Amino acid sequence: MKRLVIISFATVAMGFGFGQIGDGPVVKKHVSQSDIEAGNMGLPEIFSAGHDLFNAKFNMFDGQGRPGTTGGGAARTPGSAPLFIRTSAPDSNSCGGCHNDPFSGGAGDIVANVFVLAQVLDPVTESISADFSDFRNTLGMQGSGPIEMLAREMTADLQAIKDMTLAEATTSGSTVTHDLVTKGVHFGSITAHADGSVDSSAVDGVDKDLIIKPFHQKGAVISLREFTNNAMNHHHGIQSVERFGVDRTGTHDFDQDGVEDEFTVGDVSATTIYQAALNVPGQVIPRDPVFEKAIINGEETFKAIGCDGCHVAELTLNDPVFTEPNPYNKAGDLQVSQVSHLFSFDLRSEGQMPRLESKGTGAVVRAFTDLKRHNLCDDELQHFCNEKVVQAGIPTEEFLTRKLWDVGNSAPYGHVGDLTTITEAIYFHGGEARSTRDAFFALSQHEQDEVVEFLKSLQMLPPDTASLIVDENMQPRSKPSRRNLPDFKN
Repeated sequence: MKRLVIISFATVAMGFGFGQIGDGPVVKKHVSQSDIEAGNMGLPEIFSAGHDLFNAKFNMFDGQGRPGTTGGGAARTPGSAPLFIRTSAPDSNSCGGCHNDPFSGGAGDIVANVFVLAQVLDPVTESISADFSDFRNTLGMQGSGPIEMLAREMTADLQAIKDMTLAEATTSGSTVTHDLVTKGVHFGSITAHADGSVDSSAVDGVDKDLIIKPFHQKGAVISLREFTNNAMNHHHGIQSVERFGVDRTGTHDFDQDGVEDEFTVGDVSATTIYQAALNVPGQVIPRDPVFEKAIINGEETFKAIGCDGCHVAELTLNDPVFTEPNPYNKAGDLQVSQVSHLFSFDLRSEGQMPRLESKGTGAVVRAFTDLKRHNLCDDELQHFCNEKVVQAGIPTEEFLTRKLWDVGNSAPYGHVGDLTTITEAIYFHGGEARSTRDAFFALSQHEQDEVVEFLKSLQMLPPDTASLIVDENMQPRSKPSRRNLPDFKN
């Protein structure tokens, strides 16, 4: 009751225009979605607001906590769960509390790991056992805008192939099968029958709906917006209006914490756009010829032994303009039909530097991923098969191909973050990656070290770095070629 009285008094005082002293909300001003759609806020203003929201350490006046609900949004008896609990959440004060290494929006130490799916439990669990949750490391968000746009284009391609296959089958009166290939990545095949039915049993590495979901280590989340709505409720107990507001739940205070309409539609947009407009990772190549040589050799070896079969070095983004909201969003996340005007910005020329490199009318995304799920386990190597709780119907042994464009400064490694070196992470690649893993360990020690040195060069660069390729002093440089480096004998 004391909490409600304090908040009520603060609200009344602010309503009468009195200055507020003492405790109060961290978020003093919320973002209006109508201002975004009307063009009253440009990218710099939205990015700034999103930065502040991403790094805000929410308190009770902001609506932190969810006494009447679980992290999945189900009702629970108010007061039956702790205000904070690491194993079952709420477990963090701010997004930046976990995404902060080496700077805001980045990755996290293993101490910032999350117990995925424990947030839905009622009563909460205090156990860290794999029987109750999936223990996972925090990934960096740099480059997320280009990743989401790649996923959208790949989704459109896959669904177009499905539509074409179905049309051919119904027109020809026979069974038709087509491979599902987009941007050079093979996702199995789709079969359609003359009666209009579709057989998706041969679809591989993506859900049967053929929507590429590029977020979460399982590839379970469609958009940055969905990721943000989930995380605000799960980790902080901050509930968004679009997910938990009166139009969806019949109440302005669904979590029963005494604070109404905690996170506006505009707040979610600003936080989403902030993440989308973060700089893209690049490469640090020291001017010391020993390191130059190792990095250039290591990159060639990385390709030669087949690592780029899954960790695809480059994917082309046909349309580099990021738009919000995502056209594939589901109910509970703002949809295109719900806005009067899409917010958009060019990932090549707007947002935090460094940005994407242009390629014709599109752009190059050097993320070292195929945005496909793979099984890295076999009879001998089981390290990546530690999870027991199924997320979003995805087999526990499958994980999205890790983006490597920030691997040089996003340690620790593996989905748990329990691997401290790059060589360890490579060692445990079994299953679909076994032949490539074995090829790596068949190399000489020097050649292995060169591959590792190449991977170490792929890094999140400090905000507003002028170039995607820099030297050890973060000064722009061109990428050296083999012919310009002396003595390439090992």
